[in-house]
Amino acid sequence: MEHAEFRVKAKEMVDYIADYLENIRERRVYPGVQPGYLHKLLPTEAPQQPEKWDDIFKDVEEHIMPGLVHWQSPHMHAYFPALTSYPSIMGDMLSSALNVLCFTWASSPAGTELETIAMNWLGKLLGLPDCFLNEKNDSPGGGVIQTTASEATLVSLLAARTRALMELAKLNPELQSSELLGHLICYCSDQAHSSVEKAGLIGLVRMRYIESDENQSMRGAQLEEAIISDKAKGLVPFWVCATLGTTGSVAFDNLREVGQVCEKHSAWLHVDAAYAGSAFICPEYRHWLDGVELADSFAFNPSKWLMVNFDCTAMWVKDSTALHRTFNVNPIYLRHENSGKAIDYMHWQIPLSRRFRALKLWFVLRNYGVSGIQKHIRESVRLAQKFEALVLADQRFEIPQPRNLGMVAFRLKGDNALTERLLKRLNARGFIHAVPACFKGIYVIRFTVTSQRTTNQDILDDWNEIKTVAKEILIDVFGSENGNIIVPKKPRISLKETRELNATFGTSLLLANSPMSPKIVNGTHAAICDYEQVLTSCAQTFAQLKMEPKDSPEMRRRIRGIKMCGKKFSLDSCMDMVQGLMMEQPLPLCSEDVEDISNGSSPGERSSLSLSPVTSSGTIKQDSNSDSNQLQVPPTPSRQYRSKSVDVSLTGLKLDDAKITIDMKNSEIIITPTGSKNIHESVDNQKAVLCDIEEKLNIGDKITQAFENFQDGLQMLSEYRQNNIEDKDDNKSDDCNAKLTIRGPGSYIKKLIQQFSEGPFETEDPKPESERGISTQSIRDRADAICKKCLHYKGKISK
Repeated sequence: MEHAEFRVKAKEMVDYIADYLENIRERRVYPGVQPGYLHKLLPTEAPQQPEKWDDIFKDVEEHIMPGLVHWQSPHMHAYFPALTSYPSIMGDMLSSALNVLCFTWASSPAGTELETIAMNWLGKLLGLPDCFLNEKNDSPGGGVIQTTASEATLVSLLAARTRALMELAKLNPELQSSELLGHLICYCSDQAHSSVEKAGLIGLVRMRYIESDENQSMRGAQLEEAIISDKAKGLVPFWVCATLGTTGSVAFDNLREVGQVCEKHSAWLHVDAAYAGSAFICPEYRHWLDGVELADSFAFNPSKWLMVNFDCTAMWVKDSTALHRTFNVNPIYLRHENSGKAIDYMHWQIPLSRRFRALKLWFVLRNYGVSGIQKHIRESVRLAQKFEALVLADQRFEIPQPRNLGMVAFRLKGDNALTERLLKRLNARGFIHAVPACFKGIYVIRFTVTSQRTTNQDILDDWNEIKTVAKEILIDVFGSENGNIIVPKKPRISLKETRELNATFGTSLLLANSPMSPKIVNGTHAAICDYEQVLTSCAQTFAQLKMEPKDSPEMRRRIRGIKMCGKKFSLDSCMDMVQGLMMEQPLPLCSEDVEDISNGSSPGERSSLSLSPVTSSGTIKQDSNSDSNQLQVPPTPSRQYRSKSVDVSLTGLKLDDAKITIDMKNSEIIITPTGSKNIHESVDNQKAVLCDIEEKLNIGDKITQAFENFQDGLQMLSEYRQNNIEDKDDNKSDDCNAKLTIRGPGSYIKKLIQQFSEGPFETEDPKPESERGISTQSIRDRADAICKKCLHYKGKISK
């Protein structure tokens, strides 16, 4: 392939990669092939003559892709994440093109130094102690990029073995290293990864497994007991592996307890955090790192959860000289004039050559940033929590171990055979892929959120697939979709029975997501809350409201409907009403301030004791010259009326027979009969309609709301007259002086003045609008004036 063809085909490859990752959800995550399938499709020998690139790549899609497990699929839940990302892909592309070997500083200075810088960046993100960083020339610690966590584990074990043999040789100079080697023993949890066992096999040392507790965690007491027992047998403990995030259940060994035991017995402590280490970038998960300063080495895989494609394992050591003693070789062709002045990473690993892996790690850290990586980690954990909730809601399943981070271990209730059968059938169907684990004799399915492309819908789809297969298995085995699980039926108890059993039962009507499905729940304690917190939250919310009142006929009719209807309305509707209250007129006073009103409060505060500023109040005011022995009129009935469904009897009253007074100070209209007609005469004989009043006052449609309120007030006045008809003769002279009062906010009364074109009226408050309204009062002052005892507005606003 020449340069010209490479330019074209490489661009096509980039498009293919982007299409693959973008549409990976459409591919079957687990292949449905049998061993040897590819041998039947490809030739047994390499071609003698060059083949065209298009023919080669055609076989990729036709033969290779059907046999792959698509690790980047959102339906891939096996093992742990093995993610990639576009910045990482481009870093690997560039590294492959450069193909530099970074075994010494001289072989690639930039490659060596960029790895040191990237590892210092990453160590700080995890919150590792400074002893693991290499920011100073005299620092013995530092980080290195290994291929896998298995290699990092083996490197630490070999370094610890070398240190132990050197110390034993000083104490026993007469013995050979091979003889001393037989006395060494190392430890790990029974839940540790298989790579720990493999490291022991390669290192030719004994491995003892410490039994974990009920949470699959290795504890310090059990470890020390084993160490003391082995010392009594003449064995030398030299290395302990603590796991943060076990493979089976993402359990965490107690790092501080284990570290203290290792420090006491001079054993090397290696921390394997292959999967969970990425989560420590989020501060809320660093409590599992407590005691990491006691460790000698620490390793995790950015190639798992940090979207850095394989291979890339980050490893830090406190003392790099232990690695030098183990892996140092110094042939003349690897020496350079700066040896000892800079890091030569060939002394920190098993192989000599090494790829430029720091480039892709550096690209990802810079392109995503700390916030982007944290967001990715937290989203994976959130999706795992969602799946956990789905499992717990189904009584056929159980989660034997608590969920940690992004992995859930679940199983069907009953024998292990049921869960094993479920897993095999799920993988055979190919729509999702998972693997098993077993701890304490319990067989579980590991469900790990592995892909950054996984969504809520993917989790729901995967759970539906699991439920479908589980249902088929349970029907086959037990003949019922619930298997051998007895599902108790909850008895239906009527609301009447509930109230009879509990006299203090309160109800609340909740509308479900589906229409026409109301649900009654116990709402007796639904309002229990922290009053101080509620008041602070309310004040902050009110402070963000716009100060511009929404004034339109539609809005007024909407607010009036809210006030006059007993139904519950949405929060938006209620906030419209609140905004009107806060902008136009003080809220009703609480009971503890009633005494202040009687002791000389302002007319504006006295008016706040009436009904809402949107709904008119049909009150009967006694004339100021009336005798104190006159009949005391009861307050307005609390029941509210719908104006469009009420016929109001005006008893022949016309506006020519009444005096209309507009009081801007108190924001009210007072209608007083002039005496030519009595309001209470012929109550049932005549009816007035709203259009007559509109025609007389010539107001148009804009303030129809106002006279609907007027109509309600007259209705309440007529009812009062009917209720007291037996006292008509004795109090007739006084009734003629009765007044009808309509209250409303200042802008409400202002519109009435602008619309009146005829009819007697007076204005008692000619003050400028700036002095009449209270709109200049800040919303924060109103929030401060809320009574903390009853959550009512006090009406006292600080100046």
